[in-house]
Amino acid sequence: MTTFVLVPGMWLGAWAWQDVASRLAEAGHDPRPVTLSGVAERAAEATPQTDLDTHVADVVALIEGADLRDVVLVGHSYGGMVVSVAAGVLAARLRRVVYVDSGPLPEGMSQFGTNPPEQQERILAEIGDGFLAPVPPFRPDPDDPSLAGLDADMLALLRERATPHPFASARQPVHYRPDFATVPSALISCMFPAAQVHEMIAAGHPYFALLAGADVLELPTGHWPMLSRPTDLATLLSTL
Repeated sequence: MTTFVLVPGMWLGAWAWQDVASRLAEAGHDPRPVTLSGVAERAAEATPQTDLDTHVADVVALIEGADLRDVVLVGHSYGGMVVSVAAGVLAARLRRVVYVDSGPLPEGMSQFGTNPPEQQERILAEIGDGFLAPVPPFRPDPDDPSLAGLDADMLALLRERATPHPFASARQPVHYRPDFATVPSALISCMFPAAQVHEMIAAGHPYFALLAGADVLELPTGHWPMLSRPTDLATLLSTL
């Protein structure tokens, strides 16, 4: 039996892990899906100060508060930033960190900083004087590979349940404690084939540069595998 702490990406809450968590539980594991501060059922908690440190504290409080040990800490998309920083705090309690279509960004980089300048300008214009990143449209778009595998009902669920995300968390750079490097890691890659991931690691691409030596597993689908392929994602997690 393994304890899995499941951290969602931007705009999502613990609800997004429901099908994965159910399958992990059926296999005898202990899944603990997380809703981060300021999102989903905790949306009312959002403030301009809700940042990456806030979300790292959410995960640390959960794991330390329940005295969890030998944990597999899983982060999807933006959640990869949360779990990578939390790993430096929780190293003694973790078996492994797993990145689901995400990765540990280089020291000093933010999620927002991974966007090209023109996209940064567009995002800033959308947010304006506010402090929340708006939810994507999640409309059918055959030209958007990130939506691969999502049917009309899944897209409708995302439109219904996704909530704006505290933007300060995406703008805050990552800073790692030394123990971060001691925790084994793995990547479940959906948008990139494993061979391409290894090439990107070798080239020092910021998405994956810190994953040298990590296990790389493929799960071909769009960027939301907990919805598009929950059974296969749970199966892969169970092997780690």
